[in-house]
Amino acid sequence: MSEPVSEPAGDERGSADPARAATAAPRPLIERLGLGAIAIVIAGLFGTVALVTLTNGEIFLGVMAATGALMTVWAAGSTLRRG
Repeated sequence: MSEPVSEPAGDERGSADPARAATAAPRPLIERLGLGAIAIVIAGLFGTVALVTLTNGEIFLGVMAATGALMTVWAAGSTLRRG
């Protein structure tokens, strides 16, 4: 019979390196706000591309750009919320 394999110990973020786990700290609020603002600008650019391409009949490109905008907004929200 095979012996049970133990899983490596890690922190809640999944890091198995204890030195990294000890230094991992939440991002400061100003950094989170800055990253969120950058993400909103990028989402606006994606949204603009989606609007222009959908109005010109490029359905696939428009849907892909709209998906990129939604994913960017989601990432910005998780950055602000997670800390």
